[in-house]
Amino acid sequence: MSFDAAAALRPLRHRAFTLLWTAGLVSTVGSWMQTVAVGALVISRTGSATWAVLVAAGGFLPIGLLSPVGGALADRLPRRLVLSLGNLVSALVAAAIAVLIGAGHDGPATLVALVTLQGSVAALIGPFLQAILPDLVPRAEFLAASSLNSAQFNLGRIVGPALAGITVALLGYPAAFVANAISFFAVVIALAFVRLAPPPGAAGPLLTSLRAGLAAARAEPSCRAAIIMIGLVAFIAAPFIALVPAMAEHLGGGSSTAIAGATAVLTTAQGAGAVLGALVLAPLASWVGRGRLLAGSLAVLPATLLGYAVSPDLWVGAATLFAVGAVYLSVLSGLSTVVQLNAPQAYRGRVLGFFLVALGVAYPLGALAQGPVADQVGIGWLTAGSALLLLAVLGLVALLRPALLRAVRGEPAASQEQASAADRLLTS
Repeated sequence: MSFDAAAALRPLRHRAFTLLWTAGLVSTVGSWMQTVAVGALVISRTGSATWAVLVAAGGFLPIGLLSPVGGALADRLPRRLVLSLGNLVSALVAAAIAVLIGAGHDGPATLVALVTLQGSVAALIGPFLQAILPDLVPRAEFLAASSLNSAQFNLGRIVGPALAGITVALLGYPAAFVANAISFFAVVIALAFVRLAPPPGAAGPLLTSLRAGLAAARAEPSCRAAIIMIGLVAFIAAPFIALVPAMAEHLGGGSSTAIAGATAVLTTAQGAGAVLGALVLAPLASWVGRGRLLAGSLAVLPATLLGYAVSPDLWVGAATLFAVGAVYLSVLSGLSTVVQLNAPQAYRGRVLGFFLVALGVAYPLGALAQGPVADQVGIGWLTAGSALLLLAVLGLVALLRPALLRAVRGEPAASQEQASAADRLLTS
């Protein structure tokens, strides 16, 4: 194997992918402006890590609850139409948040409710976005495309927080939410110029379709292993994302504006690390092998998280979070690619939906569990404990369930036989 530096950018040769990637970047910048603004607003009003993770959970927990429905619908409904409508609804919710905050109705419970509504829309259209990847790039470029999508998300994490800090300081919190509302229209416009294949058109009632998707996920060992592994990582490690405002208060403390600025610094650092990880992921995978790279990233993640936990000041925290961002991106993209490559074509939307369930349920539940602990023992101790727990769990998996890791590292093997196996499981 050789190190192919150009592999990371190959999907950008395809017009449809580039259009949606660019529009998605604009929307992601707006979303990160809102994420930083709402996190800083809640932590400055309440001083509670619990409220910060409640807001984060409100945006993410619907992914775990509604992604299977979105996945089933992605195999049935016109994907461009649903994606356009979903982005328009999200824009309306962001505008409503801006109006309410401008009117002084910025109670944390109200923000949690509206962020949860927006998260519900994102949960329903998420599998649609995942399912259109084969319409945009060839199969050989799935990992690179997935990595670029993660890079897009994290480029937004770099630009969005910086813009949020400037916007909040100069114009106030409502302006950040107005910017997010406007950003959704970039995706709507791009979708008008992209041709997507019709969905496979799953037959039968929605519940039956969901059962078929679950059976397909169970029947394919690599998909099943990736779903289990993302659940473990999301529950134990991923809550560091929701707790960034609490770490910002710990490292950069002070006024509401200072917390917003520190949150922006940390969030930007994580995003920058993730962008670097995304750009080197495909070349590294072509050099050392996709499975080996994923296994190595899983092994390194606890060490980087521990370094972040013991950071003595904001800038060391930003440097270590940069490393966390790069490694976590490698794990997330690697596991997502396992599912993309191995899910039977007729079931792809639904299997991806169950992958998002594991991520979407485990992450907010982990955050909700860790937030109150952080309030009691401190964010540093909590993060260090999470890193050590992840290391212990991964060690036990390697010792007691080596087949799980072998399945995650395995080569793509999606086939018609797997789809038939899913059908047999469903009817058994």
